[in-house]
Amino acid sequence: MNIKRAKQEIKDTIEAYLLKDERGEYCIPSVRQRPVLLIGPPGIGKTQIMEQIARECKINLVSYTITHHTRQSAMGLPFIREKEYGGENRSVTEYTMSEIISAAYDKMKETGIEEGILFIDEINCVSETLAPAMLQFLQCKTFGNQQVPKGWVIVTAGNPPEYNKSVREFDVVTLDRIKKIEVQENFQVWKEYAYEAGIHPAVISYLDIRKENFYRMETGVDGRMFATARGWEDLSELLYVYEKLGKTADREVIMQYIQHWKIAKDFANYLELFEKYQTDYQIDAVLAGTFASFAIEKLRVAAFDERFSVVGLLIGKLNEMFRSYHDNEAYMEKLFELLKSWKEALSDERKASVSMGDILDMENRALEEKKVAGQLTKDAEYIWLRAIERLKDYKETADTLDIVGESKEVIFDGVKERFQEEKEKREKDIEALRNNLQNAFDFLEAAFADGQEMVIFVTELNTSPHSLEFISEHGCDSYYKYNKKLLFHEEYTEILNELKEIEQEL
Repeated sequence: MNIKRAKQEIKDTIEAYLLKDERGEYCIPSVRQRPVLLIGPPGIGKTQIMEQIARECKINLVSYTITHHTRQSAMGLPFIREKEYGGENRSVTEYTMSEIISAAYDKMKETGIEEGILFIDEINCVSETLAPAMLQFLQCKTFGNQQVPKGWVIVTAGNPPEYNKSVREFDVVTLDRIKKIEVQENFQVWKEYAYEAGIHPAVISYLDIRKENFYRMETGVDGRMFATARGWEDLSELLYVYEKLGKTADREVIMQYIQHWKIAKDFANYLELFEKYQTDYQIDAVLAGTFASFAIEKLRVAAFDERFSVVGLLIGKLNEMFRSYHDNEAYMEKLFELLKSWKEALSDERKASVSMGDILDMENRALEEKKVAGQLTKDAEYIWLRAIERLKDYKETADTLDIVGESKEVIFDGVKERFQEEKEKREKDIEALRNNLQNAFDFLEAAFADGQEMVIFVTELNTSPHSLEFISEHGCDSYYKYNKKLLFHEEYTEILNELKEIEQEL
């Protein structure tokens, strides 16, 4: 299965394991809660989905790569204890608590959340001395004589043997006690994630043309050559920073991330052209609605790769705007929520002493608690911080009005006016984005009418969750027009395929 389906399978498993009955007991007892074993190629996002699942389930996550551990750190250290057996004192070997088990208890204390995921990566690549302990861990949910805390679900991950010479095969006894999920790389699923995560448009459009280069593992005369999803995502981060620094990522730089010289060379050539097309076709001017007729004529007679790249540039620019729209909407909602809390405090005599400063203190504490618990993405944390910083500005307005002796109502109206100004600016930004999207449609329509390039453009809009969010909330006539044609075309194609199958059967 693909990584998206695997994520849902693991999430469903965790929700099932943590469901309690009317007596407060887990519906599936611990002995029947099979550890999950996620087997798949390296670099496709196995660790990343665990972080997402923990946030979405609002539980803890303790993550370890077991190949970094010795038997002692996993099992605990031995010590001698005196015990009485049959009336005689005897020396007995016991073990200190495993570092991994203690980390789970530390996490519970730190976050105040009792349940969690204990994620062990590369579990089938352990050393010979640690292998028995890993089998015991999977079969009995213990490290040494220490039990995994109640309410903690074990999820493990490993690579198939063709990717790692250190892989150890599990025996049937162990496999019969785990829930095994096999996952493969899938570009279409990754592309959905890529749009949501803001992967560089050059990476997305290149891989759309060269899908076979998304994930490659080969052995040649120069040794192991590979390209992975992790490599493309890390390269994307570098490309964005290099753009800010005015630097160019050449083949040598790209090979540091995409360690397959043929793919690195191909992408380096594509990246050079991608940047050239951005200038040649004046993409910013296109979105502003001021594109020149020569750009349309040039695009109309261009090669397919060039036309596809221009569509990718438009989608890339628009998706940055759509992501910004999404973040700004979340920011405005958070800011409104904070102002609402303050207004309720002002109108409630029991909370009359609650000031905007008190609300700021509470928000800062709540933000820190969420960060410690690992319940925030980087973007969510930034949005929350933006709202807090803006509330500090509003507090200055409120304090100024308070000093001159204004009433609570006048103070709130002063702050509300500041918020209204921000809301009006937001509405202008939304209208500008609606125009940007329509201008992109007008440009492509002038160049290709309803040709395959327009089909690609609409398909990419349908792939990006942020573009769909914006269009569903603010509309776009051209999108609805061409999307309807696209759906009709897909339905027509399906009918033709069915007819061909019937003819073959006859």
